[in-house]
Amino acid sequence: MPAKFKLSKREWGWIAILTLLFFVFDIGLFLEQDLTIPVEGATAKDWNRDAFWREPWGKSGVHKGIDIFARRGTPALAAASGVVVYQGELKLGGNALMIFDSKWRLHYYAHLDSTTVGMGTWVYKGNVVGTVGDSGNAQGRPTHLHYSIMSLIPYPDRYSTRTEGWKLMFYLNPTDYLR
Repeated sequence: MPAKFKLSKREWGWIAILTLLFFVFDIGLFLEQDLTIPVEGATAKDWNRDAFWREPWGKSGVHKGIDIFARRGTPALAAASGVVVYQGELKLGGNALMIFDSKWRLHYYAHLDSTTVGMGTWVYKGNVVGTVGDSGNAQGRPTHLHYSIMSLIPYPDRYSTRTEGWKLMFYLNPTDYLR
């Protein structure tokens, strides 16, 4: 006779939370999403619209995002609501963080001077998540926020024979989404 399987109240609570999160993130795939420019006070004039996928771009090969220029300490904002899945120091990106949104996309913020959120924090669109800086491989260059969007769901029609073109199935041009 098989052993009985019994869950504690705490385990049932975690199952309920994870089920709810899955539902929220699953339904989010079908909803419209307007993103906010992730630097306070910035407009489309504060970045080069042609910088996405520009090459050569140092050790990265191609530039997989945009650089939004602003003064050091300018608030960096959550472009979309979601959960912070990474916050820390990276060799190239310096002080960086990633936010996972309801459309199964990662929003990457690099070269921050500081961060104001930690891993696991839920942020709403427009919340301050850090400040603009020049950390990582941006040291000594004008202060800016490197911002990129990576989809965990590939877009096969975006495949290209360009340099690193297969990655275009996953990286989205932020200029097409920011309002």
